[in-house]
Amino acid sequence: AKAVAGAAPTSAALPDAIWPDGDKADASQDPEVAKVLDDPAMTGAGMRAVVVVKNGRIVAERYGDGFSEKTPLLGWSMTKTVNAAIVGTLVKDGKLAMTNQGLFGPWKGDGRAVISLADMMAMSSGLEFNEDYGDVADVTRMLYLEPDMAGFAGSKPLTGEVGKVFSYSSGTAVMLSRLWQDAIGDKDKALVWPRTALFDPLGMQSAVLEADEHGTFVGSSYLYATARDWARFGQFLLQGGVWNGKEILPAGFVDWMREPATASKVYGKGQLWIEGPGDEENPGAGTAAGLPKDTYWMEGHDGQTVAIIPSEQLVVVRLGLTPAKLGYRPQVMVAALVKALH
Repeated sequence: AKAVAGAAPTSAALPDAIWPDGDKADASQDPEVAKVLDDPAMTGAGMRAVVVVKNGRIVAERYGDGFSEKTPLLGWSMTKTVNAAIVGTLVKDGKLAMTNQGLFGPWKGDGRAVISLADMMAMSSGLEFNEDYGDVADVTRMLYLEPDMAGFAGSKPLTGEVGKVFSYSSGTAVMLSRLWQDAIGDKDKALVWPRTALFDPLGMQSAVLEADEHGTFVGSSYLYATARDWARFGQFLLQGGVWNGKEILPAGFVDWMREPATASKVYGKGQLWIEGPGDEENPGAGTAAGLPKDTYWMEGHDGQTVAIIPSEQLVVVRLGLTPAKLGYRPQVMVAALVKALH
């Protein structure tokens, strides 16, 4: 994969300012919060970073051995939510609409012609795509063997009714990248768009989004950023797509992203999760576990999560190397942090 998301990252515009405007974070430590974050059962095996943001400020952070606030970490499928926000910047510019159909040339002559941008965003395109990481499945073949990932995913046939069947697909996310890049039109402008439209305004200076050999951003999987920059993005969603008073996403877009997809009770319309890891087929589980009802999640392979709770003005980033087979549930830590910060 190629790292092409704009020019070399610059340092934060206001390094001496308090996060998120700069790099300074309040070192004071609430003992109740410390108790949660110093418990390995709470932060999970293989934890690399935890950042807790309350009322727009970092109130606590922890890092695993060999990692720090300056280490860029791979978000895996949390990249999908960032990619969805990039789609939102182009909806705001009038270059894309959720009702768009006939999305790719080869689709226009068959049943795929009716797939809308909204169907793609909600993972309900009806297209065949095997997301099983255990074998050389569609997802592993696409990410590791295919030079044109969007072309590979776009060649798949329909296997379900468009808009009616939920099927989580990294192929769909990469096709979304291709769609927004094509909507910009100018190839060079498209390659710097993530930085100019999103990363720079938010101060996500560490963020690097990789592309495949064809020049399509791997919007499913390959965004690297420091834990603090992942927290900046979480705070941006919490603020409804507004940053420093500037509307970067259309009004109401983040609320729309969070609405349950028609074909799923646990996935939102805009590439994010309503339930946390392990509860992807269990609506209401988060509330039952003590989380506020408005909690929603960015989730990535091997234990990457950002929990966003608007009612608590709380964002919790947790990154690591924590395979699903370990059964780690960040919901327990997040619920404990909600209590500790009251």
